Amino acid sequence: MEDVNLYDIRKMKDADIAQVLDIDLDAFPTQWPHPTMSSYHHEMRNKLAHYVVLYKRKQNDTREIVKPSIGFKEVISYIKGLFDHDRFFGPDKSASNEQLAGMAGIWMMVDEAHIVTIAVRRSHKRQGLGEWLLIYIIEMARQLGARIVTLEVRVSNTVAQALYAKYGFITAGTRRKYYSDNGEDALIMSTENITGSAYEKMFQHLKDEHRKRWDRHDTE
Repeated sequence: MEDVNLYDIRKMKDADIAQVLDIDLDAFPTQWPHPTMSSYHHEMRNKLAHYVVLYKRKQNDTREIVKPSIGFKEVISYIKGLFDHDRFFGPDKSASNEQLAGMAGIWMMVDEAHIVTIAVRRSHKRQGLGEWLLIYIIEMARQLGARIVTLEVRVSNTVAQALYAKYGFITAGTRRKYYSDNGEDALIMSTENITGSAYEKMFQHLKDEHRKRWDRHDTE
């Protein structure tokens, strides 16, 4: 387990897309269809969409560079890139050299923020990083003028449901056979007013607890 304080969160950029696709495939291996280079390029230019990435801070000391292993998911990602990204956008000559560990995104629709995705590499689970991303995008939604935050989650994903419930999400309905890979239903979860004093008090408490537990030094 690495020190959480080695990581930070920033706005996603085009140079991150290749790693973001790898994170998506790693976190959601059965999802179909998977996002592509072109779909993320379009999302980056969608005024409703707001994405962030969790990246490893560069250190002053010299570190050993670990070459990534080449497996099935990397081959699939590479093939998708050949038939998608290069055709429509040309080769990406500015790929990020930062190590990305996670990503998240929301769509803003008037005063509602819809969480499109939250993903952390499986090798970085159980370090509070997914919860940190959730905190960050709820705060971002508040700053963008959202009053409520919504999302869909697999009915089988009780771990994620528990995390969302902790942050004030309640089940508002079900989308039947929402996930095309296996026909699984999705729960629709939504917060109450995130700008209200009651939510603000709860949210601040949860942020403080998360910071203390994982000894984060980020500033807000």
